[in-house]
Amino acid sequence: MTLDRKKTLHYEKFCRLVLAFALAVGLTGLALRAASAQDAEAPPRQHWSFAGPFGTYDTAQLQRGFKIYKEVCSNCHSLKLIAFRNLADPGGPAFSELQASTIASGYQITDGPNDQGQMFQRPGRIADTFPPPFPNDQAARAALGGALPPDMSVLAKARSYEAGFPWFIIDAFTQYQEDGPDYIHAILNGYTDPPKGVTLAPGAQYNKYFPGHAIGMPKPLSDGQVEYTDGTPATVDQYGRDVAAFLMWAAEPTLDARKRLGFQVMLFLIVFTGLLYFTKKKVWHAVLHDPDLEKPRAPTEYQH
Repeated sequence: MTLDRKKTLHYEKFCRLVLAFALAVGLTGLALRAASAQDAEAPPRQHWSFAGPFGTYDTAQLQRGFKIYKEVCSNCHSLKLIAFRNLADPGGPAFSELQASTIASGYQITDGPNDQGQMFQRPGRIADTFPPPFPNDQAARAALGGALPPDMSVLAKARSYEAGFPWFIIDAFTQYQEDGPDYIHAILNGYTDPPKGVTLAPGAQYNKYFPGHAIGMPKPLSDGQVEYTDGTPATVDQYGRDVAAFLMWAAEPTLDARKRLGFQVMLFLIVFTGLLYFTKKKVWHAVLHDPDLEKPRAPTEYQH
């Protein structure tokens, strides 16, 4: 057996080992994802106005979602990355600057120090960010039995769930990115009585969509708790949809502009590709069909 033949056999053996290892890792990942999906029920997928490459936020839904956050969620959860002026930005809840200023003035902001070196409270201004409900994390834990409510600024982008096989593969091709709002909506609607034989720790609630099913947050919403003035049904399901959409906007307030710009860029690239193609054909047509180049020449005429 020649040396080259031996090298070829060793290379083929190595490739087979790498392929077998990759296949084993892939099957292990599928099994883990399937087990995770079976442990906690996957949140049902909702229809969102902002889904897909051409989706946009529903202004009325964002305003209702802000109402839910202001009247319910803000008692425990902060929104520290969002300023009151963002409520009047294009692509958002579409409040006017006057409305945003009025909303801001309803909050008390800790400012200072003043001339005496003391911190003081003042009405909020449109440039301020949403103040947290607690002065610090320790105060939040002390008030809520040791639990620390997460900040909601990017919650819709930070939370997700395992869809299980084969959905996570399909999502990679369909570019489904709304699993965060799906998860938030499911958590708000997932409070049920624990099954027989399930014992929860003191203060914990059973939620069929929460990982481990034991959630420290009491059920925050009930039908008719928040009044809608536009005739929208005041149900927990609708509350969950609206606040999830609002939190998606808080996490990605420029989504409408990003999608619009992305469409313009794709359109430009398609046109630009077509121009390059026809330019190439025009330039090389003259070269390939040059009469002088098409004439047969003696071998001695070619330059080396």
